[in-house]
Amino acid sequence: MKTKKMINNAVDTTKKVATKANEFALNTTEDVVTETIEVTAQWQKVVNKAIKGGLSLAATQQDLVFDALEGAKGHFQLSRKRFTKLIAS
Repeated sequence: MKTKKMINNAVDTTKKVATKANEFALNTTEDVVTETIEVTAQWQKVVNKAIKGGLSLAATQQDLVFDALEGAKGHFQLSRKRFTKLIAS
């Protein structure tokens, strides 16, 4: 009879330990997932700002390039006119 009681106690203890371990794992996993979601949301905000800033910078650089090209075109046309007058004279 003592052996049966010892076995039952061991089974009950094992069940309790397994239940506690399962609860701990579940709570820890939930904490990790929640924290991961929060951090991901924060990084998403940072990335959105970076993309918006990058696009704004790219647009400004594009405007600068076109302005420079337009200026170079004007100088080229003026130089061509002057060169044509120089050769025609």
